[in-house]
Amino acid sequence: MPPTSLAAPAHGVPLDRPAIVDSVLGWYATHARPLPWREPQAGPWGVMVSEFMLQQTPVARVLPAWTAWMERWPSPAALAAEPVGEAVRAWGRLGYPRRAQRLHASATVIRDEYDGRVPDDVEALRALPGVGEYTAAAIAAFGHGRRTLVLDTNVRRVLARIETGRAFAPDHLARAERERGQAWVPRAPDAAAAWAAASMELGALVCTAERPRCTDCPVRPHCAWFAAGRPAWDGAPRKGQTYAGTDRQCRGVLLAGLRETEAAVPAAALLARWPSDPAQARRALDSLLADGLVRTDAAGNLRL
Repeated sequence: MPPTSLAAPAHGVPLDRPAIVDSVLGWYATHARPLPWREPQAGPWGVMVSEFMLQQTPVARVLPAWTAWMERWPSPAALAAEPVGEAVRAWGRLGYPRRAQRLHASATVIRDEYDGRVPDDVEALRALPGVGEYTAAAIAAFGHGRRTLVLDTNVRRVLARIETGRAFAPDHLARAERERGQAWVPRAPDAAAAWAAASMELGALVCTAERPRCTDCPVRPHCAWFAAGRPAWDGAPRKGQTYAGTDRQCRGVLLAGLRETEAAVPAAALLARWPSDPAQARRALDSLLADGLVRTDAAGNLRL
């Protein structure tokens, strides 16, 4: 069965969910990017790796890293068999290296508790390290073809514009938004998984946060935001992320120094890689040690 429709139009635009879903699926069939984790041979593990890597990281940077990762660790058991430091080293410059640490921890749980197979149940997935609501739903949908509600930033923006006429979804995902999102999900699992991928792709390529390409949008006739003249965001100011000079950048510089060699590095030599602020370098190193991303050997030197 198709998704349900609302009786009342939004901003004068009839909300015909089945027609909108069909339009987006048709657009996706022609315009979807040929990403390797979308291929059947990627399997649930390939999907899981991609979802970890794509968190706050552009597709262009993920593509080579995903390919190298899957060649080296084609299964959860293969990753779990190596030290976590190797996962952090292979993560390279994808950013947020704790994702590599958590992916390794998840692989270990999958090996030990699920016979090496990525679980298909959303609740079981959510119990894995580093797997939240969105990631669990995405793995179940894209890796196993399950009917789930997949709401990433792109999907939430698409639905907010079509249904509510606002430029962006609220900062925090609330129950009412989940209920509205659930009304869009087709009944059939295969169609639901396709809708999840297609609506996400539409937000990534056309209905973007900045400079949306409304003239190319397959659902422009149904979009309340477009019908209202694309009004500017009227909610709380949207904050952009900064990176230069932050503790996060400092942590990345220190980790890079350890990724470049398999030998242990003296603490003083590693801290010297961030000469502009020794106190910040020390603070960043302490946080890396506390997170388990860096460890000390018997001589007090540092390694992944």
